[in-house]
Amino acid sequence: MFATLVAVPPAVAEAVERGVRASGAGQHCHVLCVTGTDVIASPVEEGLLVTWDSGGPLEDVLADVSRLHALRVSARTHLVVLTTRADAETQAMAEAGADECVASPATGWGARLAALRRRMETETGERDLQALRRTCEFLRSALDAVPEPLFVKDRQHRWVALNSAFCRFMGHPAEALLGRSDHEFVPAHEADSFWRNDEQVFRSGVPDETEETLTDRTGLARVLVTKKATFSGAGETFLVAIIRDITDRKRLESQLLLAERMASVGTLAAGVAHEINNPLAYVTSNLAFVRDLLAQQELSSEQMPELREVVSDALDGAGRVCAIVRDLRTFARGDEDHHGPVDVLRAVEGALRLVRNELTHRARVVCTLERVPPIHGNEVRLGQVVLNLLVNALQALPPRPVEENRVRVSLRTGRVGQVELEVTDNGMGMAPEVQRRIFDPFFTTRSVGEGTGLGLSICLTLVQAMGGRIEVSSAQDWGSTFRVVLPALSVGTVAAPESPVLGAVVPSLVRRRLLLIDDEPSVGNSVSRLVRDVYEVHAVQDAREALRRLSTGERFDAILCDLMMPGMSGMDFVVELERLAPELVLRTGLMTGGAFTAQAREFVGRHSRGLLEKPFERERLCTFVEHLFP
Repeated sequence: MFATLVAVPPAVAEAVERGVRASGAGQHCHVLCVTGTDVIASPVEEGLLVTWDSGGPLEDVLADVSRLHALRVSARTHLVVLTTRADAETQAMAEAGADECVASPATGWGARLAALRRRMETETGERDLQALRRTCEFLRSALDAVPEPLFVKDRQHRWVALNSAFCRFMGHPAEALLGRSDHEFVPAHEADSFWRNDEQVFRSGVPDETEETLTDRTGLARVLVTKKATFSGAGETFLVAIIRDITDRKRLESQLLLAERMASVGTLAAGVAHEINNPLAYVTSNLAFVRDLLAQQELSSEQMPELREVVSDALDGAGRVCAIVRDLRTFARGDEDHHGPVDVLRAVEGALRLVRNELTHRARVVCTLERVPPIHGNEVRLGQVVLNLLVNALQALPPRPVEENRVRVSLRTGRVGQVELEVTDNGMGMAPEVQRRIFDPFFTTRSVGEGTGLGLSICLTLVQAMGGRIEVSSAQDWGSTFRVVLPALSVGTVAAPESPVLGAVVPSLVRRRLLLIDDEPSVGNSVSRLVRDVYEVHAVQDAREALRRLSTGERFDAILCDLMMPGMSGMDFVVELERLAPELVLRTGLMTGGAFTAQAREFVGRHSRGLLEKPFERERLCTFVEHLFP
């Protein structure tokens, strides 16, 4: 605390100082004597400010008081005028700025100091409170200025701060959210997932960025990226998170992946058509031969071996067509979010089948494909990587005789825990500056209209998402090698292959009754012929007819229903069956020719024992049906 004496005579100043020092509040007070207001260089921040009335003209005294009042911080100082003037004149001094006018300088200084200190503490508290309010308002404004939803949680996983974007995102005002947790606003399984992720960040202290799914107030699932970090304040640990809605971005990425994949297949469309038309040609001609042969009255024993050979060739050709269609369907379907064990060899062979015609007409192809451990990933995306690398190799080959172009594909088990795939060509190769940019999006060395420049960029993204990497070695005029290295699944995580229920179906004494529902009469007829020695097949073309037969009490051991049909679909049938005869739902399987939506796929997973894809042979059909029997 300070006491500043302005123009106070020495004797009076000593009396003031003694009075100040004599009080408990003024024992450590610093006393400063100055000759006049013009000596004070800076404002007086706090303490007592004492001036002397020498008895001159009142106007001069009032001017001095006004100057002192202008030089001080009023809330933290106390201005005392030592004067003997009458009340009217001291009132004028108070109006000029004096807090107190006293005649005797010897008493009351301790009380003045105590009152001033109390006033200063109160003012400090109010000022701190105002500063705190301003800080809170600033923080709230700063949080609301962030366009993404943002929140802060305490160690009990309760929201303690949030912005207006988060309130809009949750569909609740801040008052309803503060002090509460996810479990009160989102489905339990999602809240449990959020809790686990947050707890991991709390415990580790390491910032994390993950993709999460949240069901918003409209019931739609949003895919989110949540960036989290921990910080400490006042001995407590808090978590701050920013949410970015990437639903549209994920949808665009999925569309881009599909577009690039279909562009690769489109490049090979003529070759794919060739691969289908060749076997289809001899399937058709062989079936025509069988038809003509069976039109004869009798068949000789010499004709039977040829007939069996013709039928075998037709089946082989149909199998080749089925394989190509299956590969095309694999590359065109949209189940890219499904991850699990992937048979790498099957994915590579599928991609090779799609480009086989183009490869054999452009180069000598050498394949060294070993049986390798499965990897954790997505078969569609891995197939896209292989297809893109093969198309890339084809496009790198210069126009020269087929025997001079070479493409080598090898698949092997690498070092412990790795699977290696290599695609090598002896094409034009790449300069070092090109190699450095080949994985950049939209970078291409081909002419406008001949490529998007996204193929290798997408390959790298997909491989990295499966925990792998791509290595490249190339030299101009010598060719290039792309090596994909992927982590193999450990032995303990590989699912054991399903053993077929039926190696060879043995007819039982009493055939079980199978209800087959398919809008194509030919499907029902062919299935009936195929397994009539095993099952008693009752085929109908309308799901409503099947429900009518069931409602009249007709009993069946299993039901096989087509998924997509006009009128009542397979999904509608199963829903109605759950109401009519729920015990039969567990004995109902669905089949499809491949044209079904993501909604239908989800329905199959929730309501059916499985999905049988057409076309199917006898053994696979019987294996599927046997799983339906109780």
